[in-house]
Formats: sequence, C-alpha cells, structure tokens
Amino acid sequence: MKFVTAILRPHQLDDVREALSDAGVTGITVTEVKGFGRQKGHSEMYRGSEYQVAFLPKVKLEIAISASKLDGVIEVITNVANSGKVGDGKIFVNNLERVIRIRTGEISQDAL
Repeated sequence: MKFVTAILRPHQLDDVREALSDAGVTGITVTEVKGFGRQKGHSEMYRGSEYQVAFLPKVKLEIAISASKLDGVIEVITNVANSGKVGDGKIFVNNLERVIRIRTGEISQDAL
C-alpha cells in the first residue's frame, strides 16, 4: 500500500479530483495549506503600500491506494496539474504500513 501526498495550485483541485475519480480512486483528503518553493512568494500592493507575500496558497491531497494503482495515480496528477510553470507542485510517495477502517475493523487492502 502507498500513501501519496500531492501539493498543487488551488485552481487545479477540481480537475485533478475529477480525473482521479475517473481513474478509480475512491477517496482523497484535501487540506488548504500555504507554502513556497522556487516561487519564493510575490509582492502585492495594499492601500498604496507594497508588501511581500512569502507563503502562497496551495492544496494538499492525501491518497491511500494499493501499490498497483500508484503509477496510474501519479500519471493522472502530473498530466492534469502540469502547466509547465514554476509552482505546479510536488508529489510525495510513502509506504503505508497499515490501514484500519474504523467502522468495520477491516485491515490493510480491505480497508482501502
């Protein structure tokens, strides 16, 4: 089992969610986050004063999947979220040791 974490631009969320659903992903968790990478923020004007925005809004997707679906999920996310510009995001993949469905007590693959 694998745990995929993807950091994306907020406006890409709906398209990525729809594509993941079409690819057979049955559940994701989405969190609104802020951060920066190579973009390093940007400057904005407010009431005539310029100020630096260091952290940019992003969304974090967390997906628990079987190892057999990993390549497909990565392909879907990269194809849909890729604009070719700095700030498109990152995908992190970790091994998932155990999953337990609270309602039924199912374990591992059955809980996904």
